[in-house]
Parts: sequence; C-alpha cells; structure tokens
Amino acid sequence: MTVELKLQDIELAAQRLRPVLHHTELDMSSTFSEMTGGQIYLKCENRQKTGSFKIRGAGNKIAAIAERGEVKSVVASSAGNHAQGVALAAKNFGIPATIVMPASAPIAKVQATQGYGAKVVLSGDCYDDAYAKACEICREEGATFLHPYNDLEVIAGQGTLGLEILSDLPTADVVIVPAGGGGLLAGVAACIKQINPRIRVIGVQAEGADAIARSFREKRYISTDEVSTIADGIAVKSPGDITVELINRYADDVVTVSDIEISEAILMLMERCKQIVEPSGATPVAAVLKGKVDVRGKKVVCLLSGGNIDVSFIQCIIEQGLVSRHRRLKFTVTLLDKPGSLSRLLNDVAALGANILSVEHDRLSAGLNPNETNVHIACEVGGRAHGENVVAELKNKGYNLNIT
Repeated sequence: MTVELKLQDIELAAQRLRPVLHHTELDMSSTFSEMTGGQIYLKCENRQKTGSFKIRGAGNKIAAIAERGEVKSVVASSAGNHAQGVALAAKNFGIPATIVMPASAPIAKVQATQGYGAKVVLSGDCYDDAYAKACEICREEGATFLHPYNDLEVIAGQGTLGLEILSDLPTADVVIVPAGGGGLLAGVAACIKQINPRIRVIGVQAEGADAIARSFREKRYISTDEVSTIADGIAVKSPGDITVELINRYADDVVTVSDIEISEAILMLMERCKQIVEPSGATPVAAVLKGKVDVRGKKVVCLLSGGNIDVSFIQCIIEQGLVSRHRRLKFTVTLLDKPGSLSRLLNDVAALGANILSVEHDRLSAGLNPNETNVHIACEVGGRAHGENVVAELKNKGYNLNIT
C-alpha cells in the first residue's frame, strides 16, 4: 500500500505546535554566498527549543495520541535529540517518559534529557541497539513507543519546517536537509513538493552512514551493517521503510559528505556565522561548500537541524577542521644542542607570521648525534600557501626540517 502524507496533516501539526515552538530565523550568509556563487540561507533550527528540530515530530505525535486518549506512558529510543523532544513534550502533557540512548550518546544530550524529567536508560553502541532495548521495555511495561522517524505523525511534525521555510522564502530554489532515519527529509520534501514542485529538495548523509543515499540511488529499501561517522544524530543503519518511500517519491537527490568535510563546515559556521551546530546539522553546509550541490545563481536554504554538540567534542572538531584547512602546521627541526639554537629558531618562525602553539625538545630520537636535538613544533598558519611559505623559508635558512 502506498504511504500518504497529506499537506493537511502537516498543516494540522503546525497548528498543534504553534504554542510550543520557536519560529526559528532564516538568515542569509554573505560569506557562504560569496564562496559558492549562490544566495545561501541558514534555517537555524539549532536554536529551536531542546536545541533541535526533534521537538516538532515528538510534540505532534504526543499531542495527537493525547487527543485520542491513547497513552499513559511513553518510551523512545534516540541518539539524543529525539530524546529531548519526547522528554519535553511528555512533560508538557504530564506523561511519564523513558528514553533509551546508545551508551556513546553525548553527555550533554543525556543530561539535557534527564533535565526535562525523563528517565534515561543507556544501552548498546548505536541507535539500532537502543531501539531494540526500547521495544523490550515497551513489552514489559505496556507503554507506547514513539519512533523517532518511521511514523507519519512524527514525519508530519518535522514537515512543519517546510511550511516555515516557504513562508519566509517562497522564492527558494533549493532546500538541503540532513538525513539519518529520514523523518526530517521525508517531511520537508513531502511538504515542499506539494506546495511548489519547482523547488528542489536534497538530502545529505554522512559517508559512513549512507543507507538513505543508497536506497535513493537504487529506488528500494537498503540498510547497512554498520555506521561510522562523527555525526551521531544521523548515524542510522536502518532507515524507516515509510521515510524511504516518501524520500524516493519526493526528494530530488541525496548526497554524502565526509567527516572531514563536516568538521570544516562546523568550524566555518563557528568562525563566520557565530553558529554552534552539531555534526549532523552541519551536513547541508558541508555539501554546499564542497560543491556536492549545484547552488550557483540559486536561492538555497541549508537546514541546520540541531546544535546539541558536546562541549568536550568541539575541540576535537576544531582541531580536525583546522588541519584539513591547512591552518595547523607541525614539523620537526634537528638543531645543534647549544645555547641560542632554539631561541633563533623560534624567532625565525615568529618572523614568518606563524603562531607557535607548542614546542617539545626530543634528545632521544634514533639517529641523532650526541650534540643534536630534535625540536617538535606545532603552529597556526593562515592556510596552505602560508604554511608552504613558512616551510620553504625555514629550509632556505638552512634548517633540517621534516613535516609531521
């Protein structure tokens, strides 16, 4: 049987959610527009209540079943954002909620979910393991399971983002949406295509979790045996059969981006747009900046789906992004172990405009003469050209230098 998600269902969801949600801003990024040749708008759902779009689907689902009088308690499985959406929506309706999360879920998301009053159970290594545990709890307790994406009322809630985007930018040409289980992409694509089929809707997945991209290419349901990506919010092995059907019907394309490209996008969003965006939410920007989507001369909306990134993880992301953008330079110099050698080297590096981050003496490396020492230096540079100039100038000055 063909799955149907009518525009009226999404409009009803919007009515239910209106008292609950922020209408998040749609900001044009002049930086990204200049870099790509398109007009790039950011739909800042990272600033939504609970820090992501998930409150939309969870809120609509709980409101709908509460209207029908079908629920006494709810159970959900989530990598984090759906958890917070369910927890807040359940709290608003005075319904007990248990959330099962992977053991690897970011601490910030676990604590935030508990802060909304839900009970949190950690189980397994990924979403699919948590889902199995949640189903077990439902059987034992007779609770109602709230699927994070493979449910039409959840998908309708996510689809309200399509209504907001078109109300703010009816002349949009392309809307780019992250995809993991597929609820957000399915809802937004179904909404936009029923209003204006001219607008292209494109999904983005991480290369290490690309079940929806494969399903779209082959026009059939495909799941993967494993996932590997920093984008925990879209690290899903088995997307929904409902979502895949809707995506295959309404979406125009699904592309993939690497973890390095995601890291670069997160860093660019922080530096240029002052936006804190989690890895999954940064995938549309990554796709645009890396040319995975043709945006030249078009009005393009990148949906920043969430901002719940673990603070301790931000440093890792920044470091990875700086390295990939040639902003970090690490090298080893062999010096004579005598007074003044290190000082001269550091002054020469500084004179070339490199900001020294760390210096380490190493007299124990194999192959060194008794009167030599290795000095390991990490510094910040302005990009590939600057880094190459620093290396060339140091070699011209006679330094025995190796890039590490």
